[in-house]
Amino acid sequence: MPPLNEQLDALVTLQDIDLMIRESRDPEMAIHEGRLGFARENVQRLEQTRERLASRIDGPLLRTYERMSRRIPRLVVPVEGRVCQGCRMSLPTSSSGRNTPGTSIETCENCGRILYRI
Repeated sequence: MPPLNEQLDALVTLQDIDLMIRESRDPEMAIHEGRLGFARENVQRLEQTRERLASRIDGPLLRTYERMSRRIPRLVVPVEGRVCQGCRMSLPTSSSGRNTPGTSIETCENCGRILYRI
């Protein structure tokens, strides 16, 4: 498996692709975007890209993402300073020194989202 920071990068991209796929399958969005002149094409290409990215992510991390993303659409979020950008709550002071970026997965104690540091 690739290093954890590469897996998190792939997970962020995977999340964006998943959101695009969900939007492309939503009939209301299709009507709205059609009126704006946007074409709904290449969903198969998105799905192929998704499969390729998913193969670069460790099994347990991918399963956690897939399970939790069903109820939290934007599951993987950045941390700015000590603030989770998913729920906008401050993380405990101990969390910033607890994990060296790229060595373990950090989650928000408040909302449960997967965090990455930028």
